[in-house]
Amino acid sequence: MQDAIPGFEGTVIGPGDNGYDGHREVWNAIVDRRPALIARCSSAADVAAAIKYARTRDLEIGVKCGGHSVLGLSVPQDGLMIDLTPMDAVQVDPEARRAVVGGGALLRFLDRAAQAHGLATTAGNVSHTGVGGLTLGGGMGWLARQAGLACDNVEAYTVVTADGGTIRATATNHADLFWGLRGGGGNFGVVTEFEFRLHPVAGHALAVELTFDAEQAVDPMRRWRDLLTEAPRAASLTADAVTVDGRPVVAIGYVWVGDPDEALAYLPTMRSIGTPSDESVRTMSYLELQSSGDQAHHHGLRRYATGHYLTELSDAAIDTFLTRGVTAAAAVDWSRVAAGGFQAYGGAIAEVSNEDSAFSHRDALIEFFGGHTWADAAEDEERMTSARAFGAVLEPFASGVYVNALFETGEAGMRRAYGDAKLARLAALKRRYDPENVFHLNQNIAPAP
Repeated sequence: MQDAIPGFEGTVIGPGDNGYDGHREVWNAIVDRRPALIARCSSAADVAAAIKYARTRDLEIGVKCGGHSVLGLSVPQDGLMIDLTPMDAVQVDPEARRAVVGGGALLRFLDRAAQAHGLATTAGNVSHTGVGGLTLGGGMGWLARQAGLACDNVEAYTVVTADGGTIRATATNHADLFWGLRGGGGNFGVVTEFEFRLHPVAGHALAVELTFDAEQAVDPMRRWRDLLTEAPRAASLTADAVTVDGRPVVAIGYVWVGDPDEALAYLPTMRSIGTPSDESVRTMSYLELQSSGDQAHHHGLRRYATGHYLTELSDAAIDTFLTRGVTAAAAVDWSRVAAGGFQAYGGAIAEVSNEDSAFSHRDALIEFFGGHTWADAAEDEERMTSARAFGAVLEPFASGVYVNALFETGEAGMRRAYGDAKLARLAALKRRYDPENVFHLNQNIAPAP
């Protein structure tokens, strides 16, 4: 099908072609949609050709990088999937501390290329996530409290817009688009290249977890909460309510990227929260840290997720978090109850003005992310109901939501992600760059009237 798209030099794949099922597959196995065509792009010119072809034939457009959207928004049923994964090159200039990253690159490609020079920038916590989707939504990672979010470290975006034109957006060139791409998702075009600032990162990391039985975790959680505002920037404090060997537990601790001696020096402070039933202290390289969650988040499983931002963590919020949305604990099969956790914000994230980017909720103390992962389609409703219940009980304490954690689409979720004033500004920007809402398979911002 190579000649299916005029002027296209990449590879075009359709139903029945070798590799079709593999290329349409995404991270969440619930998603099983079938595009009419998959355009595997090798350049910005290919992306432009694919957009023009889809528009002339009224084909819905989806854009795939890592495919980690829980909603599987990159896969258009009977539409055209723009597959950026062949555009995965990473070029590092160690002297300038810059990385030019293709729009189809995975986080591990960026991490490995930068760490070869003792450098890094904020990336997510699972290395097979796509750079594009993560960064366009904001981009939280273990370096964020030190270096800001992934979007805070972008110097320039190369964007193919809905009319097939190519724009380089920076703080001084198409500054309005640059603002919107820093957290506004894939609403304004297809980003084919990112230029990131890099930071010296020697590559040392420490991960600490103190495990408490859930019924013994109230006081440790409150003491952990009291550490959040004063924690060193190198430390990202975490607390996860999970199931181990059939019983509910809470793993409380921190991840430290930086000097190993300083990382261990903080351990007594964390141990002061209480006496755990188990303790894990793991030293590793930064690259090992960045891939440590890969196996737990591998492709091929069914998923549902929920999330919130919280600007404070009250005693009532902690008590509610520990229930995991279960209203009656008697005879509960905890292996079938959704898990969830908190990760600390603050530091460099909060130092960027809320008005400086589309990304919102710079004042968040912590992010909550919860959800379920399973294999059997027969369990879909039970698992999704449990995840929704966990999210619902914490919603009264929430200040908003991370757009990359939204599992439902629609205006209500977008208002939680951006707030009324910023959403209006984004809608006006959408009207300028995509007035016909060509790019709507995303957490969509409708163009202003």
